[in-house]
Amino acid sequence: MSSEDLEKYETEMELQLYREYRDVVSLFTHVVETERRFYLCNQVDMKVRGDGGEVFFDVTMHDAWVWDIYRPARFVKTVRVVTFKDVNIEELPKSDLELPS
Repeated sequence: MSSEDLEKYETEMELQLYREYRDVVSLFTHVVETERRFYLCNQVDMKVRGDGGEVFFDVTMHDAWVWDIYRPARFVKTVRVVTFKDVNIEELPKSDLELPS
């Protein structure tokens, strides 16, 4: 496989992943970004921890979807990320088209 073929394959996979993201984003309430991954989830808990002067983040997500073209299954029941890098958590806006309960 040439490098051009590999690049074309990865581009097609990214496009397919974007389309999947577009289809599932409305199913989730939060976006979580770490230095390595991008997640959609419905429940997220982040704890800031310290160990000998070092600070790290312990993030647990439930009912998640992972942005990763190399994963065969992107839906995950529980994800735990421990990182020294920044973590960004955002609550997704509710759609104006939702029917009232």
